[in-house]
Amino acid sequence: MLRFEVMAQVTLAPSTDRRKLRGEQTRQAILTRASQLASSEGLDAVSLQRLATDLGISKSGLFAHFGSKEELQLATIEEAGRIFTEEVLKPGLKPPAGLGRLWAMCNSYLSYLKRSVFRGGCFFEAAVAEFDSKPGPVRDAVVAPRSFWISSLARAARDAQAVGEVQPDVDAVQLAWELEWILVGANGTFVVDRDTVVFERARRAIRDRLERAATAHAARLPSREPPPPRHRRPAQ
Repeated sequence: MLRFEVMAQVTLAPSTDRRKLRGEQTRQAILTRASQLASSEGLDAVSLQRLATDLGISKSGLFAHFGSKEELQLATIEEAGRIFTEEVLKPGLKPPAGLGRLWAMCNSYLSYLKRSVFRGGCFFEAAVAEFDSKPGPVRDAVVAPRSFWISSLARAARDAQAVGEVQPDVDAVQLAWELEWILVGANGTFVVDRDTVVFERARRAIRDRLERAATAHAARLPSREPPPPRHRRPAQ
């Protein structure tokens, strides 16, 4: 009897694993589509019915992964945060502490926009504009990653001060705020105009601001636009 049970487990395991893998692949396909839809049409456009139609999945099949519209929206925001981390934060934080890290963080954000990782521009800027006056779990989930990004810029500015590349009397939070609004302006302009010249203008403004904040012996900023990440993720 014990031998039969062991054999049954061995026989059933591959089938169970395949079902689990298919389920994970379906969930990922849903979230990929949902994050792209939300960036261009808004999180309110992300519904079980809309995704079922777009992906050719039954609505009951979607309910197996997400029990409500809010649960789907929260999972979509989490997926967008994962993508932002891979596309912006990780490459931006690679350089050592200093002026170069601030430059890299800003450039990774501009690259994320230029490559249309999300076809509607920055996911979080679109979502904040949609939910800034709508209290609740979705708004909280949208605001948190954006706040973390701005605080990461401020932390990078303080780290640059600690290594002697940003002047000690510079307000790190103010510097981060100014850099963020150059990036937000580039996002808004690109979403409307689709003219990539905005990225060079933004880079020029960022360079000017960083050079004014730099100490005399800070490392010189690169003169060329950095190459895009190798894991380029086109909009879908």
